[in-house]
Amino acid sequence: MRILVVGAGGVGSAFAPIAARRDFFEHVVMADYDEGRARAVVDGLGDARFSATRIDASEADEVTALCRANGITHVLNAVDPRFVMPIFDGALAAGADYLDMAMSLSHRHPDKPYELTGEKLGDEQFAKAGEWEAAERLALVGIGVEPGLSDVFARYAADHLFSEIDQAGVRDGANLVVAGYDFAPSFSVWTTIEECLNPPVIWEEGRGWYTTPPFSEPETFEFPEGIGPVECVNVEHEEVLLIPRWVKTRRVTFKYGLGDEFIGVLQVLHKLGLDRTEKLRVGGAEVSPRDVVAAALPDPATLGDRMSGKTCAGLSVTGTGKDGRPREVYLYHVVDNEWSMREYGSQAVVWQTAINPVVALELLASGVWSGAGVLGPEAFDAVPFLDLLTAYGSPWSMREG
Repeated sequence: MRILVVGAGGVGSAFAPIAARRDFFEHVVMADYDEGRARAVVDGLGDARFSATRIDASEADEVTALCRANGITHVLNAVDPRFVMPIFDGALAAGADYLDMAMSLSHRHPDKPYELTGEKLGDEQFAKAGEWEAAERLALVGIGVEPGLSDVFARYAADHLFSEIDQAGVRDGANLVVAGYDFAPSFSVWTTIEECLNPPVIWEEGRGWYTTPPFSEPETFEFPEGIGPVECVNVEHEEVLLIPRWVKTRRVTFKYGLGDEFIGVLQVLHKLGLDRTEKLRVGGAEVSPRDVVAAALPDPATLGDRMSGKTCAGLSVTGTGKDGRPREVYLYHVVDNEWSMREYGSQAVVWQTAINPVVALELLASGVWSGAGVLGPEAFDAVPFLDLLTAYGSPWSMREG
């Protein structure tokens, strides 16, 4: 296995030290638009199995050429979702398998954005599933933590815990604090703005996918391991588009614990038009307002030393258990920032995202997971993934009720 990692930012830089402790691959090429950033990651490892280079992720031909020049078998997309399609297409043209942690972007319905879906997350990728199947290549989409591990939990719940599932609800919350900043997102602000201000998608049996206004259906969810109660709201996310394709359930939702202050900042950005991606002319330059916001905020990858607390990703499932009785469980994964910084030098949120594609790649390398086409994590047996995640020293947990 020879892996091309596109993006040496927060998640890409967290992927490298996790993978470096494993022996399932022959070589990893870390590639970034800023070659110096990729090289810094590689230099920090001191591992001859890693090398660094430059890439323009917006050019599919460049992805293809880099794959061919390095004998790449698997491409991991670790940049923000606006670059999904060129990397996705470039990998297929090169005859490589592909993994990502965020899917192709959505486009809201032109007339009823808060009722009907337009182009949904991942639609561009699923439209090309036949090409991947014909080439006998695999595109494993949404294999971070959310989407990713949460989808694995859905498969596990359907196979081992429930005879019928009424609702599969992803619930994400944290008590992380970043010292010295009034506002400092712990993940890509470009992606955060995209998913939080787009119309959230919900799936219901008999109705299919539909949308609501941002931040709808607030609920207080009690998170485990000392995090406590956090208000969560509907947010657009890939799990809602993935889980119903492989797991039979009556309803799927994704709710994120943002907090009033975070929601307020996002709403102001939207009112001012600073969430827009279309470029504006400012003096002699053309700039995207969202890119300016991202540039003005700290790089999430650099925040680990200032962060404290825990982050939790999980899936709440209700329905009928295998014994015929009503059942409710919360399958979850918690990472303490102090631990991830001490063990890997990565802050908790990006580390929790990065470990899952490493686990998936190891399962693909061993042949435990295999397939062709465009597939989500739900298409594979969950048990080997959860067992290997635990073997990596990062166990998952389950709470009844």
